[in-house]
Amino acid sequence: MRILRAAGYRVMPWKNGGGTTTEIAVSPDGAGIEEFDWRISMARVETSGPFSSFAGIDRTLSVLEGDGIVLDIAGRPPARLTPGSAPLPFPGDVPTSATLIGGPITDLNVMTRRGRISHTVERLSVSGEVEIRPSDGTTIALPVGGSVTVLTDTATSLGSLDALVLDQESRKLRLQPEGQGLLFVIHLHVTAANG
Repeated sequence: MRILRAAGYRVMPWKNGGGTTTEIAVSPDGAGIEEFDWRISMARVETSGPFSSFAGIDRTLSVLEGDGIVLDIAGRPPARLTPGSAPLPFPGDVPTSATLIGGPITDLNVMTRRGRISHTVERLSVSGEVEIRPSDGTTIALPVGGSVTVLTDTATSLGSLDALVLDQESRKLRLQPEGQGLLFVIHLHVTAANG
């Protein structure tokens, strides 16, 4: 079990230069845009416009703050995403543009390299204790809008946007939210083709 504190996240420009992104975690550690196997980040979207294209990457997007966006993904009907919406998976290498519904938003972006890693993103509304079970790869829990306590031998607090990282050797953990909040649970799996 590792805890990544939001205060230590790395901020960098978007691939297309249109804004900034806050990197929560990346594998391998320190990998750049072209080298990562998986990457979890948050972005502040200030204006409508095209998304960066990422060849060979699968993405899942969730809105954390703001009114939301409408995503126009080539070959699909427009998708409206708000803070109450389920996470939306889509290929990172098809033309995609976003239209803001009512002002800037902050989004959560999970990206994995197709053929190496696959992922799922769960959005849980929590008011009581929840159990996190590690998957066969890496599992990351990210509270949004409130703190949670990790109930282990010694209780550890996770603030909003701090990340709890579990590998497949970790035991299941219980999390106790402090009030009502959201918890994003991201499962990252090595694909069979990659061993």
